[in-house]
Amino acid sequence: MKTTVFSAKKIVTMNPQKPEASHVAIREGRILAVGSLEEIATWGDYELDERFADKVLFPGLVEGHAHTMEGTLWRYVYCGYFDRMDPNGKTWKGNKSIEDVLASLSAAEALLEDPDAPLTGWQLDPIYLDNKPITRAQLDSVSATRPIGVMNASGHILYVNTKALELAGLMKSGVNHPGISLGNDGMPMGELKGPDAMTPVGEHVGLNRSMTDSDERGLRDFARLCVRTGVTTVTDLAARLEPDGVETMLRVTGEPNFPACVVPLRFFLGLPPKELIPEVARLKKLSTDRLSLGRIKVVADGSIQGFSARMRWPGYHNGAPNGLWYISPEQMQEIYELALAEGIQVHTHTNGDQATQLAIEKLELALKKVPSNDHRFVLQHCQLADRAQFKKMAALKMSVNLFANHHFYWGDEHYRLTVGPDRALRMNATRTALDCGVPMTIHSDAPVTPLGPLFTAWCAVNRLTASGRTQGEHEKITVDEALWAVTMGAAHTLHMDGQIGSIEIGKRADFAVLESDPREAEPEKLKDVEVWGTVQGGRVFAAADA
Repeated sequence: MKTTVFSAKKIVTMNPQKPEASHVAIREGRILAVGSLEEIATWGDYELDERFADKVLFPGLVEGHAHTMEGTLWRYVYCGYFDRMDPNGKTWKGNKSIEDVLASLSAAEALLEDPDAPLTGWQLDPIYLDNKPITRAQLDSVSATRPIGVMNASGHILYVNTKALELAGLMKSGVNHPGISLGNDGMPMGELKGPDAMTPVGEHVGLNRSMTDSDERGLRDFARLCVRTGVTTVTDLAARLEPDGVETMLRVTGEPNFPACVVPLRFFLGLPPKELIPEVARLKKLSTDRLSLGRIKVVADGSIQGFSARMRWPGYHNGAPNGLWYISPEQMQEIYELALAEGIQVHTHTNGDQATQLAIEKLELALKKVPSNDHRFVLQHCQLADRAQFKKMAALKMSVNLFANHHFYWGDEHYRLTVGPDRALRMNATRTALDCGVPMTIHSDAPVTPLGPLFTAWCAVNRLTASGRTQGEHEKITVDEALWAVTMGAAHTLHMDGQIGSIEIGKRADFAVLESDPREAEPEKLKDVEVWGTVQGGRVFAAADA
């Protein structure tokens, strides 16, 4: 058995028993020993690899809430407001007006040779464009003959043109659905909120699969983003996991040079609870070292900036009507009970505080019927939870994954428009979560915001908005706490803390290779720590080659 020993300028382990080291030994893709070269030599013959002699080895970063579909979305038209880097390392300029968005779509439309091919865009953010959704009439100005669909940045809203509505059979008066906006003439305006409204049209605008799942090429492209950002384990937090999709994931992640472990969660829609839980239990048995299956994603509500999240009184700051429920209370409780009985972990998306309250109450009832000491059910986003809710989460042994990036990308708009000053200051309350004893991590929700755990850590430490304001000084956490959150914290929420999250004997040899020690960075410079690449399962991947 070959043993490789990496030397480094410094190895940061996230293991309190041995916080730092100079060498790490790897055998069969796992960590054999950590320490000095003299200590490691006691394990026998080894091959010394000094390529990281001037680098810092850090535990492989763990993204606990992302969607691999970003890899596929980059083949569509980028309609986002902020500049953004693609898997090739190219930075695309943001669209600062509706006119810019329409121009980007028109330029792409002119290149399409097939007159019937759909035109697909993604990452549109109307809240920065006078908070006015793009209409089907505006999209018709790009083309009235081919179907057009543009995904909202939140992933919870789809904007389509007349042709797309016609193909889906929705271009008619009298459509009665809370997720379909109607004009004064009673006809759909082209804004579709929630999976019930989006799915029938998605297949006509190129989003039949990539609304939730990545394709083969997209999975590889997303993995390249992982290497560039130091990520060695990444979730796919709402995958349909149909047979062909699972086969693709198994094959692609099993390729010798695939650089990450993907953790896909089976989206709750499509099967009744009594069929969903056995299916996820079956999938769990298919897991490999680079594809960890066997978890469920439930979605309770929509997005705050899309005004589709469920809010407690007094509701939205601008008076918008309350958002949408994506699941009934009875269905949620049934999933929880059956999953607890089978030992299946459930992650529940709750953006609004009313959705968070529902999940807390239903899990409490489920635990009375099916007790569990280590279920680690996770609330994802959980952006508006207050201290009382966090205390209840702790009592129920729940975990939480907070959306720290929201402070930067939407903090100003939450303060001004969606929830108002009081609640904006407490959003994504990392300090409160830790103080209440709730196991916590933080995330990007890529493609909603860009993948990059060091940036996410920076957001939680500094809580700066895009305009440069500090929003919620009392909810800041320290650099060390934020770095723990994107390593061991995320690993805990996935029930994988025995495999990843720290550099210690027996765990997978997953490292982020950094140019400097992020613990020593000034808080405001944390996001600027450079990533050389990764080591995943003992295999080396340079960002320059991604």
